[in-house]
Amino acid sequence: MAALKAINSITSPARITKFTFLPTPTWFQPKPNFQQLKTKRIRLVPAQSSSKPNTNQENAADESLLNDPISRIQPQPTSNQPPSHSISSFSRGLVFDLGQKDSWDSSEIGSPVVKRYLSDDEERWYMWYHGRGSDGGNESIGLAVSSNGVHWERGEIVLNCGDNWWGFDTLSIRPCEVVIMSSAKVRANSSVYWLYYTGFGSEKIETLEDSDRLRFGNGNGEIYKSLPGLAMSQDGRHWARIEGEHHSGALFDVGFDGEWDSLFIGSPKVVYHSNGDLRMYYHSYDIEKGCFAIGIARSRDGMKWLKLGKIIGGGGGIGGFDELGVLNPHVIRNRKDGKYLMVYEGVDGNGRRSIGMAISSDGLKGWRRVEENDPLLKRCEEGGWDSEGVGSPYLVEMDGDDQDHEWRLYYRGIGKDGRSGIGMAMSQGNEFKSFQRWKGFHL
Repeated sequence: MAALKAINSITSPARITKFTFLPTPTWFQPKPNFQQLKTKRIRLVPAQSSSKPNTNQENAADESLLNDPISRIQPQPTSNQPPSHSISSFSRGLVFDLGQKDSWDSSEIGSPVVKRYLSDDEERWYMWYHGRGSDGGNESIGLAVSSNGVHWERGEIVLNCGDNWWGFDTLSIRPCEVVIMSSAKVRANSSVYWLYYTGFGSEKIETLEDSDRLRFGNGNGEIYKSLPGLAMSQDGRHWARIEGEHHSGALFDVGFDGEWDSLFIGSPKVVYHSNGDLRMYYHSYDIEKGCFAIGIARSRDGMKWLKLGKIIGGGGGIGGFDELGVLNPHVIRNRKDGKYLMVYEGVDGNGRRSIGMAISSDGLKGWRRVEENDPLLKRCEEGGWDSEGVGSPYLVEMDGDDQDHEWRLYYRGIGKDGRSGIGMAMSQGNEFKSFQRWKGFHL
């Protein structure tokens, strides 16, 4: 079996555990059984053996996953716009558009979680994302596949909102991170996909002032409480929710009154640092400071978490691109020097969103912005598809030596009338300060 590796995963160099998927992967069945998507919550009972998770250093996938004919769906248009063979100034950077009319993701898409896998003779990409249809219903999570990370084949819904009235995720769900791990707490023949996601319930946040509500960018002003959730899968497509310690099924609750994260928990991004050391980066809104902020929690098993507090808040001065705070972080460990890179969404004084970057030597403390006043990627000012704002960044480390160490930045863009799409920008060599929207392949 050819060896595969996930290029953008963070894993431990000291311990390697090989695993295989089930013999018959079920990726992208043409007509999924939606009854299977209404999975019941599962409460895990701790086993007698060690509860520390174990992950593959290369985050490998079974070769049959790439060779299985079921996974090779027929290409479908990724946009309800006519296809074009040229990259216009309007669509520059856009790699995944809204679905076709009346599809489940025809009204809104975002929250890209992108993974890249290599075999000896093939390259495969997978992207989990959230979407909403034109009927105004709840948001769901879908999956798309690509051979190059640019041209995507649209799949179907892989996870719907929860249907338990007491659940934390009955209104909306958004993917945040996918990690492949094995654990003594999970009875499975192989390592499994762990999907950390944000779940929104029906509980509204009523304590915000009008000035604070404007910073959330919601047109109707309604803001719903969110909490972190976990689901598991053996193929990346069929998921079962894992019930957390909170009574709603979430992994943990908001902070106490007066704490910086007392309103909600958003965008839980999990990084595997070493055996028995997982880190979750998430954001909330600090009422006292009047800005969004990012905090960290740690876990030994990926299920029980201990909050460590806020690690990065609003920008350093008036007029900065993240003056009103930072949110939607994505953290990755640089394979070259071992430092931690965080890309995040910054909110300026006018409520507009840009993407910034911070660096830390250990991923816990000492985070410093790459640029204090200038974003890594800002909205397009030329009337393009992402002219109103960019955010929800996801960073992928590519191949290359020290002189040509390339990175890809996937993100959600907002354009005229609130239309959303998923874009991609590329670093200029090994220089983090310079990312440019994708314009096409260089032959």
